[in-house]
Amino acid sequence: MQNRLIKKIGVEVSQLGFGAMRLPLKNGKIDRDLAKEQIYYAIDNGINFIDTAYLYGDSEKFLGEILQGEYRDKVRICTKLPSINVRKREDMDYFLDEQLKRLQRDCIDFYLVHSVDLKSVNRLIKKGLFEFLNQAQRDGKIKYVGFSYHGAKEEFDLLIDGYDWDVVMVQYNYFDENVQASVEGIEYAASKGMGVFVMEPLKGGILAGNMPKDAEEIFKKADSDKTTAQWALQWVLNNRNVTCVFSGMNSFEQIDDNISISNRTEPMSMTFGELETVELVKRVMKESLKINCSTCGYCMPCPQGVNIPECLKIYNEKYLFGHKGFMNPAFLDYYQYVGGVMGKPAYAGLCNGCGKCLRKCPQKLDIISELKKVKKEYELPAMKYFLMFIRNIGFPVYRFFVKLLNR
Repeated sequence: MQNRLIKKIGVEVSQLGFGAMRLPLKNGKIDRDLAKEQIYYAIDNGINFIDTAYLYGDSEKFLGEILQGEYRDKVRICTKLPSINVRKREDMDYFLDEQLKRLQRDCIDFYLVHSVDLKSVNRLIKKGLFEFLNQAQRDGKIKYVGFSYHGAKEEFDLLIDGYDWDVVMVQYNYFDENVQASVEGIEYAASKGMGVFVMEPLKGGILAGNMPKDAEEIFKKADSDKTTAQWALQWVLNNRNVTCVFSGMNSFEQIDDNISISNRTEPMSMTFGELETVELVKRVMKESLKINCSTCGYCMPCPQGVNIPECLKIYNEKYLFGHKGFMNPAFLDYYQYVGGVMGKPAYAGLCNGCGKCLRKCPQKLDIISELKKVKKEYELPAMKYFLMFIRNIGFPVYRFFVKLLNR
């Protein structure tokens, strides 16, 4: 695994990092045995940097439990202050001390202010953010400081210049090349010697796996052996100003895929033809994608129980993959995964417009309006009664006939 240098602090990290936001789940919780095996496998194959956050479910505590013994000193940890939960200066100390306990460490390598823009940072400054960071460094509780950015590109440089930051985390992929920090913002941060960490290199999985048919054909024509995920990851790593790309891997196949392309990619190594291929695919994708959601999950939990990321994902997939007809795969997925047929109802129509999700969305989506589109697209009249019929009559009848046929 190739390492890249953070010039300002003289520290090297693997250019591929392990993102702990999307660890494998079992019954709604981290599948501890499988996730542990995957993380050890990634470390054994050269990954020495793991990203987590206070808001990533139980991931901090889980990492603290498994990164002991021989694995304790093999990785650097990046975690984040939950800025949205900070109401006063004392909250910052509370969260940091709690995170140190969860991670079972005396010092956190990289500590980022989570999911901020200029407005939210100004709010935190008034509550003592900079004093907190300075004191935490003096006390030896954190080594290096930064922030993860979710604001307008016009404000990015102002935040970079507003404090002596060591690193920054930005969203960056070939589809979202010029949103939030943008290419120019990344270059500016790197020019100051800062480490630039990248999140959402695969845009929540949209740029990996199945792609629109036209997009897949473009990629296959250029290189039939390279996966869509490898194309996306290679494009990000090709940027010499990027220090580390965090990928939310939750299968051994994904880990192998990402490590393989990372081992073969150096800065500025893509040919003009390869870059042109990615640009053609981006044009095809932009024509099909309806909602610019990365399924990050920051909008959750919804007070009404709506599974917002899944609703928007299924809506996008209908248009990305050209699903048509009443009983198309996207329609069936909607009723199976969020409709309540196979579990607790989490469909778009449950939204009451409270707006709590709006201020948490990194993409600044009008989630309420988008959910109305999803509802109109998928939900039948009298949805609640339709689901009651399926659960109480449809499934029992189905199971009866399955048993009858298997006799």
